[in-house]
Amino acid sequence: MISSVLKKEDKKFSYYREHTHALASGVDPGKIMSELCMKDTGCCQGAGGSMHLYDRENRFQGGWALVSEQLPYAAGAAKSILLDDELGLVEKDLADGEIIKVDASQESSVEEDDRIAVVFVGDGGSQNGRLPELLNTCSKLKLPLLIVVIDNGRAINTFTKDVAANTMKFTLGEHYGVPGLLVDGLNAEDVTKAGRALTDYVRSGKGAAVMQIHTYRFMGHSPADPEHEWGRKEEKTWARENCDPIKAFEAKYSVNGMFTPDELKAAKKEVQKTVNDAIIFAEKSHEPRADLAKQLEYPTPPGTDYNKIVPPSFAAAINERTISSEQMKNVISHIDALQKKAEDGQITIAEAVNLAIHEEMLRDPTTTMQAEDLQAGSSYGIPGLTQQTYGSMRASDEIIDEGHFIGKSIGEAMNGYRPIVELMNTNFGIYGMAEIASSGNTYLQSGGQFKLPITILGAGGTAPDQALGAEHSQPLHAYIMGVPGLKIATASSPEAAYGITKSVIRDDGPCFLIFPVKLMKEIKGTVNLGQCMPLKAALLHKASDKSVKSSNAVTVLTYLHGVKESMDSIEQLKEEGMDIDLIELRTLKPLDMDTIRESLQRTNKLCILDESTRSGGVGATISSRVCEEMFDLLDAPVLRLAMDDTPVPYASSMEKVVVKRSSDLIEGVMKLCTARF
Repeated sequence: MISSVLKKEDKKFSYYREHTHALASGVDPGKIMSELCMKDTGCCQGAGGSMHLYDRENRFQGGWALVSEQLPYAAGAAKSILLDDELGLVEKDLADGEIIKVDASQESSVEEDDRIAVVFVGDGGSQNGRLPELLNTCSKLKLPLLIVVIDNGRAINTFTKDVAANTMKFTLGEHYGVPGLLVDGLNAEDVTKAGRALTDYVRSGKGAAVMQIHTYRFMGHSPADPEHEWGRKEEKTWARENCDPIKAFEAKYSVNGMFTPDELKAAKKEVQKTVNDAIIFAEKSHEPRADLAKQLEYPTPPGTDYNKIVPPSFAAAINERTISSEQMKNVISHIDALQKKAEDGQITIAEAVNLAIHEEMLRDPTTTMQAEDLQAGSSYGIPGLTQQTYGSMRASDEIIDEGHFIGKSIGEAMNGYRPIVELMNTNFGIYGMAEIASSGNTYLQSGGQFKLPITILGAGGTAPDQALGAEHSQPLHAYIMGVPGLKIATASSPEAAYGITKSVIRDDGPCFLIFPVKLMKEIKGTVNLGQCMPLKAALLHKASDKSVKSSNAVTVLTYLHGVKESMDSIEQLKEEGMDIDLIELRTLKPLDMDTIRESLQRTNKLCILDESTRSGGVGATISSRVCEEMFDLLDAPVLRLAMDDTPVPYASSMEKVVVKRSSDLIEGVMKLCTARF
């Protein structure tokens, strides 16, 4: 069904160990086999292996291991097709394997765009809450998406009927206006006909459809599954004779004369030769280079000058035909007003971020925006005026589930777009931990084929006297520190917020940018208009030479609200004859160890004012690295002023014990300088 109804240009998503789906989608058998054997000629250079196959050329966009995570990704891919049509863009395959967006009006010939996306999910996975969220989006946007449920009656080893009230997944779209069909997977002809009918429906522009294929599972979920020890030998012997769709197909069309025995034998011989050739190809291939993993950590290398990245040539043309003169007049007036505020030193952090977003969305029309409460500007105005300017397809209001719209952004990013996801409060990103983790894995996992230029940003952190309670005061930045391939940045001033926002939007990999929640509208300043800021730490205050010479200087590393707390402590420390090198950690990952080293060579003492918990916090990571890499520079133990491990209470009388502030920093610096550690 897959190979007969889908086109190369259709976007395909599956669950993990998706070998047959990849093969049917046109992925080279030799590359698949080589990938399974962990060889460098594999479709992912051995980085995905048996679990995860990707092939950019054939738009095979991965097998995904976290149950049902592929559903919102496929929604984003389907949405990218609608975005292409709205903006007048088409995909173009280059000789080096890259796929780029070009202006359709500049191409000599453009075929009618009837591309679709298809996503495979198991019957156990289809009981996940991501499916109704997907159906809602399909209905709202009329997404060109075919949802294929492979129903073998099992959710891992459990019979689906034992845990699910409704196993008729093809009916789940009824309330959303999404049609569905149930077919017998034993009948290859019916599966193909149903697939053709539903694919034609989706291609016609009517929206999504669900196809449930009932089949039989011959093998367990994994070799470790207990069902292999349950004495199912007789059942499986029967099933191989009666439930094998290939045997049923051969029998039916041999009896009716469609195939002669010789033709069937020749076909099997051809199949076996393809398998043998793939095995030989894999056996002759080499293992990947040991340093490949490190090379595939980030698609945009640390230290990149984002100001040198060239915008797409079609930007002006796309803006002219998709933004009305009235909309352009309004947004330019809005930008002018914010730039005037910046020149006068009166722009806030939230306004600086909004300014940067508008400049980048005009600079590159493939930049999109997703947020809750977007039309109203969200809590701090970060996405303000985006939907009113760029429309609801480029700037979309989302349901209140961060995992869903972060997931959609992954699908968009895999298909040539540059999504910005605004989290009203970054703590809400906890709902999207699966998607955040996968965004960091994908570049390496795909062997460098999919870069995922996603920017997730919002207000977060924990300020002294914040009074927001434990659930709004969680250090998500610490939780995501262990996500490989994810860059994490912070900005505590309008200048940093503006410049870093522009940088992370232009980065080709996933970035998470956090601003101090209690200072979004309080701190005002200037910005360096039109300029990206490097993703590195910044020395905000340098200790005097006198304090360094007298061993009364300390390097202070901090971020978010800790920057203001540290600045507030400087005068009192000076009165006591002490001073600090105040370094704002504008990137938590990767860490700018060079700036830290340069300061420690002067002060030889380190204090970390940390807006995360003592256990597993940001400061723990920094402290361990400093002790491992710069131990000889230290004259005293690293002092960590971290949040206590207890949840952050609401009442200030309790909270001041948990959340560290300027008074704690002053005391800590004095301890280091007087050797009372």
